[in-house]
Amino acid sequence: MFQIHILTLFPEFFTGPLDVSILKRAREKDLIRIKLVNIRDFSHDKHKKVDDYPYGGGCGMVMKPEPIFEAVEYAMEDFKTDKRRIILMSPQGKLFNNQMARSLSEQEHLILICGHYEGVDERVKTIITDEVSIGDFIVTGGELPALAVVDATARFIPGVLGSHESPENESFCKGLLEYPQYTRPEVYRDLRVPKVLLSGNHKEIELFRRREALKRTRERRPDLFAKLNLSEQDLELLK
Repeated sequence: MFQIHILTLFPEFFTGPLDVSILKRAREKDLIRIKLVNIRDFSHDKHKKVDDYPYGGGCGMVMKPEPIFEAVEYAMEDFKTDKRRIILMSPQGKLFNNQMARSLSEQEHLILICGHYEGVDERVKTIITDEVSIGDFIVTGGELPALAVVDATARFIPGVLGSHESPENESFCKGLLEYPQYTRPEVYRDLRVPKVLLSGNHKEIELFRRREALKRTRERRPDLFAKLNLSEQDLELLK
C-alpha cells in the first residue's frame, strides 16, 4: 500500500481530481491512500494565519515555518516507514520527469508540500528530501503541480493500470516519444490507417512503430533524441 499526504491550504482543490478515473479506482482497491492535510490546522494563530511579511522587506507574504514543520511531523507519525520522500513543490526545484515519477513510486510514503504566496520560509528546506518543479512557468500554488506528481507516480504502482506493460510503452519511458496510434474506422475523411498496421505482420509492425517513434522524437524533442544510444537498425530505420 502506497501512502501520500498532501499538505495544502486548499484541501478542496483535490476533491474532484482524486475521485475520478484511475486514481479513484486505485484508491478503491487500496493500492494508494491519499490524505489531505490542511496546513492551517497547525497554525498557532487564533485566526489560523500561516503567512507573514518577509524579514528584510519585499513584496508579498511568505509561508511561516511552524505550521509546515508540524504538519510534516503529523504526516510522519501518521504513517511510519523508512521509505519516504518529503517534497516541496517549488519553481526553484529539480524538473519533474518520468524517471523521477518511477523513482517516487518505489517509495512507500510521499509527503507533498504545496507552497503559496511568495514561497516558504527557507528553514522548511531543512526537513525536505526533494524540491520539485513541473516546468519553467509559475502557477498560483503548489496544488496543481502536486496533483501532477501524484498522477504520474501512481501509474508506476503495480496494479494501478490495467496492464503491467502499459507504462512501459508510453512516451518518455524508453527515452522516446510514443509512436502514432490508430483505431477503427480504417478510413475516415479520406485519412487511412497505414497498411502495415493491417498486415498482421508483427515484425513489420514493430519496425514501423520504432521508426515512427524515432522520427517523432527527432522532430519534436531533439533534446531527447540527442541522448539516445542508436543501434545500427535504428540508423537504418531513420534513413
